[in-house]
Amino acid sequence: MTGRFSKASLLKWRQARGGSSTGITRCGKTTFHWGDRTYVMGIVNVSPDSFSGDGLDSVDAAVAQAQRFVTEGADILDVGGESTRPDSSPISVDEELRRVIPVLERLNGKAKVPLSVDTYKLDVARKALDAGAEMINDIWGLKQEPKLAALAAERGVPIILMSNQRDKPQRNIVPAVIEDLKRSIDLALDSGVPWDNIIVDPGIGFGKTLEQNLELVRCLDELKVLGRPVLLGTSRKSMIGLILDLPPEQRLEGTAASTAIGIARGADIIRVHDVKEMMRICRMSDAIIRGMGK
Repeated sequence: MTGRFSKASLLKWRQARGGSSTGITRCGKTTFHWGDRTYVMGIVNVSPDSFSGDGLDSVDAAVAQAQRFVTEGADILDVGGESTRPDSSPISVDEELRRVIPVLERLNGKAKVPLSVDTYKLDVARKALDAGAEMINDIWGLKQEPKLAALAAERGVPIILMSNQRDKPQRNIVPAVIEDLKRSIDLALDSGVPWDNIIVDPGIGFGKTLEQNLELVRCLDELKVLGRPVLLGTSRKSMIGLILDLPPEQRLEGTAASTAIGIARGADIIRVHDVKEMMRICRMSDAIIRGMGK
């Protein structure tokens, strides 16, 4: 059993919802063919208190980093203005807009890859889409703001739904994440988001213990029962620091190990701070796992 749902019942739910296979997702002019290779999302933090130590406090610095990520092979750029550290304080809508909109406007039409906005706030997401974003990355999986789904449906953009346990810690983490993501998918579909425009994220580090984070990476393939592409974000996170006893800027090897294992377990997208190095991890992992690079 998976939470309240057996694998058979989840498969039946998926088919009833119109999702017989993962298929493709169109994002602006880009088409993602899930299963062909692992895609890389480069993190552009315009928050001065980012947990990873890479927060940028100027538009020029953020744009320069984004452009470098594209040259290094990033497939998506994820622009976020609010820190997601567990002890961070929320910022106002106005402050978040002040941070992210100028960056999106500068990159719009120049980045050559889709732009994503990392936000759970409706007004920020709407104005970010107006400024050039073509994807919404919601760390609360519609639990904080269900109307994000209607916005994604109206604009025809993909939405990433994360399973976040900061509001309600769970004991049996893998079934809890699957059930949580199923609820988020249902909310999105009921609001008119097409099946093909939904991406799921187990939410490594968001309300989980160290052991639970490791279990989620190890059991990532169990999320495939949901029928949607899986995004994995372990980059520089505290689980790596706790195991290796290293600060964020020295967690490259730990990120590489968790990324390679995640790809072996079915990750379709990896969200990373170190694009050049993780692109190499993806290419090598894909060559072994998917038979690429022949």
